[in-house]
Amino acid sequence: MTVTTDTEKTVIIVGIRFRPAGRIYYFDPQDQSFSTGQYVIVETVRGVEAGRVVIASKKIAESDLSDPLKPVLRLATEDELRMMLSFKSKEKEALVRCAERIVQHNLPMKLVESEYTFDGSRLTFYFTADERVDFRGLVRDLAATFRTRIELRQIGARDQAKLQGGIGPCGKTLCCSSWITDFGIVSIKMAKEQGLPLNPSKISGVCGRLMCCLSYENDNYIQAKQQMPQIGTMLQTPSGYGKVVSINVPKNSVEVMLESGVTIQVPVNEEEKSSSRGCGGCSVKGGGCGSGGCGGGCGSGGGCGSGGGCGTCGVKQKFQGDSRSLS
Repeated sequence: MTVTTDTEKTVIIVGIRFRPAGRIYYFDPQDQSFSTGQYVIVETVRGVEAGRVVIASKKIAESDLSDPLKPVLRLATEDELRMMLSFKSKEKEALVRCAERIVQHNLPMKLVESEYTFDGSRLTFYFTADERVDFRGLVRDLAATFRTRIELRQIGARDQAKLQGGIGPCGKTLCCSSWITDFGIVSIKMAKEQGLPLNPSKISGVCGRLMCCLSYENDNYIQAKQQMPQIGTMLQTPSGYGKVVSINVPKNSVEVMLESGVTIQVPVNEEEKSSSRGCGGCSVKGGGCGSGGCGGGCGSGGGCGSGGGCGTCGVKQKFQGDSRSLS
């Protein structure tokens, strides 16, 4: 159903999920009212299937839809729900029998899960393999065994973890099997950005791929680092002049190596984070004191010349063009 407004066309949709923590698909309720938790019969590209309503009927902009809406046929009856539970109870047995057939056909594939449609009209087997597998003979054998339509779908390692579930290194249920609906992009650059050890055993999940949680705080790390001195920056600290050698975002501090070779932790306070134009403790703005003078006092620590900033304060000041080297 489409509703036209003065500004933009909107459509009424209902959100349906076919598997726990699976992707939510939008369907056209066709003037019917559905509430969350109900099971409905819908028409999909793979045929008629039963799904659970997770988003009640609501209006969204037509431009937010990526594909044409397919209709919700009706609310699932009690008999259909009982039939669905009956076929669900047969899935483990089907998985065992399929595994026996795979051994007989000597195919290099590993079964993950089996799934019946609500009415038993189709039986889908999910498997993993290192390469493409010719399973046409296996499909014919399985069709004769189960006397229904057979579908074999090859999936990746992350999809396997999502289907099977498990416990992550953090001790909690896997994110992919509990709440993640779509896999995002996770790169090794995220681990580098967060200063994590680049040891595969430390940053990989049970699926053997990079952990999805590497992306959760990555944007916060990038934003925080933009407000902190960069590695290699020369700083004047209360303990002396030194160079930033590492950054600790969770502790909001930087590690500075002094001219003496000693390494110290220097906190980056809020005042220094919010202003990168000069010294927060005096009137210096940009480079030098100007005509107003330095409210914090320059002294012999570094001066307020063209080097930029006050030498007695301002952890974040950069000393460009300094020829002194750190040993």
